[in-house]
Amino acid sequence: MTEWGINQGTNTWFNRRGFPKVRGAKNLPKPYVAATLGICYGRVANNLPTTSEVVNILKTNGILNVRIFDPDPVTLQSFSGTGINLMTGVPNEVLPSLASGTPASALQWLQTNIFAHIVPSQIRYIAVGNEVLLKDPFYAPHVVPAMVNIHQALKTLNLDKTIKLSSPQAASVLSKSYPPSLGAFDPSLRSVLLPLLNFLHETESPFMVNVYPYFSYTSSTSNQISLDYTLFRSNVMVQDGMLTYDNLFEATIDAIVHAMEKEGFVEVRVVVSETGWPKSGGEEASVENALAYNENVARRVVANVGTPKRPGVGIEVYLFDLFDENGKSGDECEKHFGIFGLDGIKAYDLRFNSGN
Repeated sequence: MTEWGINQGTNTWFNRRGFPKVRGAKNLPKPYVAATLGICYGRVANNLPTTSEVVNILKTNGILNVRIFDPDPVTLQSFSGTGINLMTGVPNEVLPSLASGTPASALQWLQTNIFAHIVPSQIRYIAVGNEVLLKDPFYAPHVVPAMVNIHQALKTLNLDKTIKLSSPQAASVLSKSYPPSLGAFDPSLRSVLLPLLNFLHETESPFMVNVYPYFSYTSSTSNQISLDYTLFRSNVMVQDGMLTYDNLFEATIDAIVHAMEKEGFVEVRVVVSETGWPKSGGEEASVENALAYNENVARRVVANVGTPKRPGVGIEVYLFDLFDENGKSGDECEKHFGIFGLDGIKAYDLRFNSGN
């Protein structure tokens, strides 16, 4: 298990293997030929189509990048050989055993739970935990040690360059996000976030963040955030130095970028591991607004425009969610993010690429 600490004399983060944290890197993330638009396949429901039917829905609509939240064997087997790329999750409750074990035990876990069911070439990312700092802070100390062991296991298989590791976090890891240039991480979370960012830098992996302007809007007081600003139709621009923002989605991403840069991580790219808008069950939750939001996100991804802070650096985005999930707890709107109906027909006419 890797231990992380700080050299008080040089203010440099290091781990037991001697890797220092590189601060003030000069290179920005490289522009990509095309950004990726994918979808999340949540399965907290008792009425979903079979996984083989799901694969047909995805392929019919030209969706070739999918996030699943746990390595369910049947799901992985259904995707095997389909040409669909996956981000598969490691459940939060598995983190302690992976962290306290060895690279060899992590290798056994990977072989048993993932690679026994699908070829490695279809795994694009392994998401180690999900929103641990928001939902399950008990597991926070185990995130980076688990990632280090999994990474060592991937190196054993010569897969560390093709399968990247990250740990999706809620945008609430920011203590400041407005304007974006003031973006900063919550100081109470730095003991976990800084080793995580250092790991991402070392392994050339992205920082994953779940971005939900819908919840920012519904939780704001006195209309601090306008509906138009969340739905990409605001006529009032937010000026931040030389940069201009007309939507909360890009402003949130750039706040994350600024927060990372303040910690010395200029080159770490951002992947939006979840974003979406509910169709019903809450304030301003409607088919019309869900289409407006997701359509504008999709257009920006497909056009590869990046953000005001990082123009031309395409953003990889996974829309939430494939179907409604009737088993979700919390507010009623949590159950109604589905872009497709259970029959495979779109709830609204969202295009994932120019061909569908």
